[in-house]
Amino acid sequence: MDLLWQQPRRNTLVTWPNDVDQRLDILVRAAVASGEQTSRSQILAALVATAEASPDAVADLLHAYRRLPTDALAADNERPDLPTIRTPGPTRTQ
Repeated sequence: MDLLWQQPRRNTLVTWPNDVDQRLDILVRAAVASGEQTSRSQILAALVATAEASPDAVADLLHAYRRLPTDALAADNERPDLPTIRTPGPTRTQ
């Protein structure tokens, strides 16, 4: 059986706030803590593939994101309860 996550890849350039990028790293660390071997791209793909595609649901997501205060993700920046992971490739700069 062919699986979606194993299909040919396409590179996508994403630009977003640094705190959102750090949040993605937290999600990877959370997955690793649960025993998953994954990557940032798999986390993003999973979120996009499983998101509800109705106009109202997408609008609700956008509105919720756009109303987040600047410190909304600050509490997750330090998560000593999650494992430290080393990402392959060059280190991302701030």
